[in-house]
Amino acid sequence: MKNNYYLVPFVVLFFSNALCSQNNLGFNMPTSNAERTQKCNYFSNAFKQKPKEVGFSIKREGNKLFFSTNDKKWFSNVFKKSGDGVAIDVVSKARYACDKELEASQIKGTLLKPVFAQKLMRGFKKATTSNSFQTLVGTIPAALQNEELEFNILFLSNKILCRYQRIYNLESYPWDLLDMGVYLDSLTYKDKKISTSDKFITKYKTLKFVIPFEKNKYEYSSEDIKPLYDSLKLTDFNIKKINIKAYASIEGSLEINLELQEKRANSIVTSLQTFQQPNMVTEISSSENWVEFLNDVSKTPYKNFKKLPKKMIKQKVVGNVSKELEPYLKNHRKAVITLDLEKKDKYQNMSKEKLVNTFNDLVSKEDIKEALVVQNSIFEKLKLESSPDLLQGLNVPKQVKFVPILNKNSIFKYVLNLSYAKISYEELKKLEKLAPKNKNIKYNLVVVKFIIWKNNWEKIIENDFRKEIVKLKTYGITQNLIDRMLVNFHIVKAEKNMRARKYDAKDASVEFILDTYENFKLSNYDYLSLAQFLTYYSNTDEATEVLDDKVRTITVDEDLLFYYLNLTIVDKYAVETEYYRTIMLNAIEMNKERFCKLFNSSLEKGVTFQLLENKYLKATYCENCVKE
Repeated sequence: MKNNYYLVPFVVLFFSNALCSQNNLGFNMPTSNAERTQKCNYFSNAFKQKPKEVGFSIKREGNKLFFSTNDKKWFSNVFKKSGDGVAIDVVSKARYACDKELEASQIKGTLLKPVFAQKLMRGFKKATTSNSFQTLVGTIPAALQNEELEFNILFLSNKILCRYQRIYNLESYPWDLLDMGVYLDSLTYKDKKISTSDKFITKYKTLKFVIPFEKNKYEYSSEDIKPLYDSLKLTDFNIKKINIKAYASIEGSLEINLELQEKRANSIVTSLQTFQQPNMVTEISSSENWVEFLNDVSKTPYKNFKKLPKKMIKQKVVGNVSKELEPYLKNHRKAVITLDLEKKDKYQNMSKEKLVNTFNDLVSKEDIKEALVVQNSIFEKLKLESSPDLLQGLNVPKQVKFVPILNKNSIFKYVLNLSYAKISYEELKKLEKLAPKNKNIKYNLVVVKFIIWKNNWEKIIENDFRKEIVKLKTYGITQNLIDRMLVNFHIVKAEKNMRARKYDAKDASVEFILDTYENFKLSNYDYLSLAQFLTYYSNTDEATEVLDDKVRTITVDEDLLFYYLNLTIVDKYAVETEYYRTIMLNAIEMNKERFCKLFNSSLEKGVTFQLLENKYLKATYCENCVKE
């Protein structure tokens, strides 16, 4: 999945001018809310009403700093008075060193001389590498030029500080409709993995399960694994990839714990490999299970451990304390195993041409069951080409008994590429006349109609479409699938009402989604898409609530967990909650490097190192990301 980055402003207002005199700063700071309201009123309203499309940032070229924007005209209407302008606060990451106390300061770094309206606006020039304009606002002092830096913007109105702005660089994800699947042989979903390319469970599926570890045991034989292998019914599939995340309970030496987990994981892989010949890609990682320890220790007399550094907790969980906590610790030793499976295909090595001939021969003999199997093999060949042309060679009579084959041919064009949605829709409408009560055709028609409606390819009457969705129940479609479609109906409706500035109707759709999404099971992709949808419409609290429970489990998807951090890590109140440390440690154990990079400069793909202004974040960062 593609990752996009966007800049989010954070505003801090100051009401003291005790730092230094106006002569040193070149501007004044308001001393109260009343003074700020009075003197910054026009300026503040202008920023409140700023279109979200108007962007700005500080660009560094060598040691020169430029104020950059995609809308010079908007700023020309803001900076009207001679005392309007900007000043740049050059902040070094060295300020946040773990071995020194952070000093309270209104200005975080070295303040450059202000640049006021006349010079600022006259200096704007078209950037050579982007569709933006930029104007020089200062030069980095020589003493800071080799340090990791960020650049905060002070916006001045008539030489009064009205806005102090840091820039957060937050990773984002596009939101989409919840996956409704389509009816092929059965209801089939795209396995939309967040970090990888799409796969189709006609041929692929993923299983995730947990194996508990017995204390001190690390050898697992084929006999140990066979009951699990049989229970997963893997006879129709080959294991293509094994991912094992092995977790140790937190007591004891970190090095010994990780070594033991590696042995356990490798033993499981070796045992699984005895059941099939094809080579399997294996990924193994191991860590201590701090997440479940911090969750469970809250239920014990040792709940105060939650507030201690990890090193100190380890020193205390020994002897009798370890024995008392063993009923919990035994559940923390486990492996979370994810298997990527590929369905066995007896026609896999057959050429496209021979597949078509075999299919047509089976249809002529009316062997529909085997023709459907060959049809799936043809689909797999087509996925490599992204073109449905091969389907033109399939000779299928337009008769009721061949409807299962005809339905698959029509809907697969849409599965292959959304741009074929209208073609699929027209073919399915003709099939509907042949089999007017066929639930597979009825369901597929609605799925494809969503794409047509969402993209405004045809005029769709909203109320009639909703009735069509609800009526699916009369054809045997279950209520949970209908509820999923109704959520998608309101996702599209909210977007259309937002564009039409019908904000009350948009809010009503969002409310429906919040009341309904728990009626059916969501995939990781669905959770992420729904949270991103809610965030887009400024329902950040609701987006956070959607993800709250999932991010406290060790089996959470990595991208879901880090998206949750995106939503919350800039919120000082969220960071101070009882559970936030557990969530951060979950991220650290899952991908320590990715977590620590959040605290890099916003110019170097971090969120911002100024997050370390928060004492809770700094304590976690220094404990886990800085080598002693």
